Order: sequence, then structure tokens, then C-alpha cells
Amino acid sequence: MKLVGSERRQRGGGFGRAIKQQRARLYIIQRCVVMLLRWQD
Repeated sequence: MKLVGSERRQRGGGFGRAIKQQRARLYIIQRCVVMLLRWQD
């Protein structure tokens, strides 16, 4: 039973980490797009 609980915690932590990575990627892409749009003007 304790092993199942630890697995759930690890999955939850991995899920939260994946969300943070996704947000970081979106932020970087957004910054690049803004830079490209300003550079064209």
C-alpha cells in the first residue's frame, strides 16, 4: 500500500514538472514570435 502511495506522488510530481516545462516552452516561443514581428517592422 505504501508503494502505491509513493507511485502516485511521483506521477503527480512528474505531471507538475511537465506543466512547468510546457509553460516555459510556450513562453520562449512567444518571446521569439514577438522578436520576429518587431524585427520585420
